[in-house]
Formats: sequence, structure tokens, C-alpha cells
Amino acid sequence: MNSMVSNNNEEVKKKRGRRPKSEKVAYEINKEQSKFFVDLSKETKSLKKIQDLLLKANNKTHGCEVIFKDLALYAISKLTDKDIEKVQEASLSEMEKVQRSLDEYNRKNGLNLTLGEYLLKKLNIN
Repeated sequence: MNSMVSNNNEEVKKKRGRRPKSEKVAYEINKEQSKFFVDLSKETKSLKKIQDLLLKANNKTHGCEVIFKDLALYAISKLTDKDIEKVQEASLSEMEKVQRSLDEYNRKNGLNLTLGEYLLKKLNIN
């Protein structure tokens, strides 16, 4: 038996192996994490933009060096809920966008169409 519930302390043992694609995993933040690393080795445009910003920020006669951390913390404080929504939207794959559209359509119209039925209806294919 892969999945068991113990009666005395309500422990749930998780199944081992790959999880199904349909299973949603709740994101949990590790509050103990204090270091974050950004690898831009494959994102040359972003790396160039950051380097240009650092050059501009350090083109001064007084004060200590402005580092990436300074820019990141300042920029993070300026993020709005709309910015977060844009980042969330950009994180969706094409199929996740289609699935979201299907879920919204089913909810709005009180239906329970499958993905295939939904695509046939939307593409107007008989």
C-alpha cells in the first residue's frame, strides 16, 4: 500500500515517484532562505541591461559602489500588484493558458466540457 493514513496521529505518507500533471502543488516559501542567486549566463540581453544600469549608477564622484543587490531591492520595492499579475501571466505555458480558458468557459456557462470538446466548439469544427 503506497498511501496510508495512520489513525493515531493522522500522518499521510506520500506516494513515491512522479506526480501526475493534473496534481496541483501548493507553493511554499522557505522563510529560512537568506541567499538568492541569479544566473544570467543564458540571458545576454538581461545581463547587458543590468551591466548598463550598474555602470550608470556608479558614474558618480562620491559614495560607495552601487551593487546589483541595491538595484534589486529598490526595484522590488516599486513592484505593484499589476506587475505581479504580468509576471504570473508570463509564467504560463501555452497549454496552461488554453486550460485556463477552458476552465473559465465551463464556469461561466455551467458546463463540463473536455478540452477536445472545447476546442471543437471554439474552432467551429464539426
